[in-house]
Amino acid sequence: MPKAKLAKNWIGMSIRVKGRVQGVGFRYFVHQSAVQANIVGWVRNTPDGDVVCEAEGDKACLEDWLRKLRQGPAMACVDDVLIERHESKGLFSEFSIHS
Repeated sequence: MPKAKLAKNWIGMSIRVKGRVQGVGFRYFVHQSAVQANIVGWVRNTPDGDVVCEAEGDKACLEDWLRKLRQGPAMACVDDVLIERHESKGLFSEFSIHS
């Protein structure tokens, strides 16, 4: 468990990314950038073509990471990023990709 989880600025986010975000390496991009930013949680595709994430981390790190998600990898076209901020639940110890 990352030590930052004990800090008061550790928060959680539920995220939905809309656009051309499936079949373009978006989940792998999300995973790689999350690991680099010390963010924990998961990412997965949805049947309706979106990508959803549950993420926890330092508030500033999450905000920087969201800027990357809004751009996405080269082949993606992000139309919208819907974010619900919440208290950290402390459920994750790493960031994973779900099918």
